[in-house]
Amino acid sequence: QVQLVESGGGLVQPGGSLRLSCAASGSILSTLGMGWYRQAPGKQREWVAGITSSGGPSYSMSVKGRFTISRDNAKKTLYLQMNSLKPEDTAVYYCNADRVLTARGFEYNCWGQGTQVTVSS
Repeated sequence: QVQLVESGGGLVQPGGSLRLSCAASGSILSTLGMGWYRQAPGKQREWVAGITSSGGPSYSMSVKGRFTISRDNAKKTLYLQMNSLKPEDTAVYYCNADRVLTARGFEYNCWGQGTQVTVSS
């Protein structure tokens, strides 16, 4: 089965930067759209950024201009560069693959376990 593992979270001061990574493993033949979501305590999980298989990015208005999503298909890794971090960015960040083609067929809506990002002074 497809496995997604996030890393790179931590504690950072407002205005600081972090780079999150999401490594995919399994019998993956190709990964279509991927994205980052986040969930703060007591709040719904929200979409942060997405990227197509060819690298076309899209962003939530709340992070546009501050975050950059990218992917390395050869390494099967998704990234999220987060700059100018704000306290409201504090959340568990999750990696998502909406469509993954594996040797056993398509898998949909695959999630990682998340990595904690805390922005605090």
